[in-house]
Amino acid sequence: MPRKPVKKPAKKPAKKPAKKPAKKPAKKLANKPGAKSRVAAAVRPAARRTAPPQPAIPTEHDRFDYSPIIDRPRLSWPNGARVAVWVIPNIEHFLFDRPSTRLTNLPVNPDVLNYSWRDYGVRVGIWRMMEVMAHYGVKGTVALNSDVCARYPRIIEEGKKLGWEWMGHGTNNSTLFAGQSEAEERPLIKDVIGTITRSVGKAPRGWLSPALSETMRTLDILAENGIDYVGNWVNDDQPYPMRVKKGSMIAMPYSVEINDIPALLDLHQSPEVFGQMICDQFDVLYEDGAKTGRVMSICLHPFLVGYPHRSKYFAKALHHIVSRQEVWLTTGSAIVDWYKQNYLKA
Repeated sequence: MPRKPVKKPAKKPAKKPAKKPAKKPAKKLANKPGAKSRVAAAVRPAARRTAPPQPAIPTEHDRFDYSPIIDRPRLSWPNGARVAVWVIPNIEHFLFDRPSTRLTNLPVNPDVLNYSWRDYGVRVGIWRMMEVMAHYGVKGTVALNSDVCARYPRIIEEGKKLGWEWMGHGTNNSTLFAGQSEAEERPLIKDVIGTITRSVGKAPRGWLSPALSETMRTLDILAENGIDYVGNWVNDDQPYPMRVKKGSMIAMPYSVEINDIPALLDLHQSPEVFGQMICDQFDVLYEDGAKTGRVMSICLHPFLVGYPHRSKYFAKALHHIVSRQEVWLTTGSAIVDWYKQNYLKA
């Protein structure tokens, strides 16, 4: 007997998933009046605990007045020299745990490549610089990190034999001044000056901050601690007086162009071109000096110019300079003393 076909039950329509209630858009705090100020108020107490407020930086510094060089009385150097030349070897110590001046960019820490490249300067480069400078009768005015006194005392010993001058240059070249509180800056400057005084036998009279960095108080604190001149302001060919709260301060011509770090590392000039830059700078200042005296600074680092392939061009530049007659090869404090005694008092 044939079987009756079995009817399959009709499929029930599938239930549609229930719609989730739509999320309300998050309220933007920025749209509410006073929201930003409430957030800032919540953050502000924590900021006060972590760092004291820094003094506001004014729109004008008021350290000196504008003085066009063509309107100044004639400046004469000893024996009729047209140009006073001072050479500034920056002798520095760098901390191992942070980046600093580098030959090549590496995203690593510790940065052994660049640290050891800089370390060549105090191990080898400075001795080559000393030989070159002594050969041409040039005394250095050292920008000296006070950490050098304890870590590389042999450099201090030899520099004293050569009659070099020593300027303060901070504790090390990994610690800058910008952003320091007064409670940090005052003891740091005092300690740097005291350390150098004990090491070299006399107090430093000049100062060059690491990376030429300052706070709004730096010049005042330096003057209070007996510093006579500073090289941080690179805006003239002659010394000039600066206003400080107590004592006095002279700005000495320093250079960020006749300087091996910007020239060789930032502008990527060759050692030969840098040597020619020194000669060209001198030639123009020598001509200018026929009208009124000029100062030329040569700003160097033993981890750059102390390398053999660069040192030869430094030597050629010094040879060019000493070949002229009306040149005063001198130190920072000698320039400042002459300027004060024979120009400011005139």
